[in-house]
Amino acid sequence: MRRLVVGASLLLSACAPARSGVGTAPEPINTEHSEIAPDQAADSLLVDIRSLAPEIVTDLRYATGNNFTGAPLPGYLGNRAYLRLEAAAALARVQGTLRERGFGLKVFDAYRPARATDAMVEWTRRTNRSDLLRDGYIASRSRHNLGVAIDLTIVELASGRELDMGTPFDTFSAAAHTANATGQVATNRQLLKAAMEREGFANYDQEWWHFSYSVPNPLRFDRPIR
Repeated sequence: MRRLVVGASLLLSACAPARSGVGTAPEPINTEHSEIAPDQAADSLLVDIRSLAPEIVTDLRYATGNNFTGAPLPGYLGNRAYLRLEAAAALARVQGTLRERGFGLKVFDAYRPARATDAMVEWTRRTNRSDLLRDGYIASRSRHNLGVAIDLTIVELASGRELDMGTPFDTFSAAAHTANATGQVATNRQLLKAAMEREGFANYDQEWWHFSYSVPNPLRFDRPIR
């Protein structure tokens, strides 16, 4: 996948979202039956987030066996996180804000090839876990396929240690619902949520780690991650 080359100062100012409606949930986009955009479109619209914010840590769980399926998912051939350019620029601003407080971002998933979403759905059928589709923990139509959703947490820059968010990534239970926390865990989740919402991301309230960003003309991609 080609890396876009854009002047950083121009990018970070030109892509700032309007502040009206910041943090509000985007309108649903049904991508389940939409056509896959050509790979050339993915190459021109998606950008490696670390090209804008090199300090962001990437730990793409679906490129390894360290995920709920126990195996790498189709289309994940490298540990590189891509987003639509507008969302990547907003994420770089989040990283900059957190850096001032000694924190940074660690990404578990970003753009997800459509074939990987299909594999997740097939896993639920194979393991008799259709409840995960019904209860909203796994989607047959995903904003990740559009390059506008991201799963992430906060780490201490000095140590690399993840802040305590109460549950691991991809915990399929009410314990992972963003508001279902107390004490330091609630404080940590709110730190992530507030930092992301300030730059236009919206949290999915059943997953403290999941955020999405609205862009014009979203397209569905199946370009492998390399």
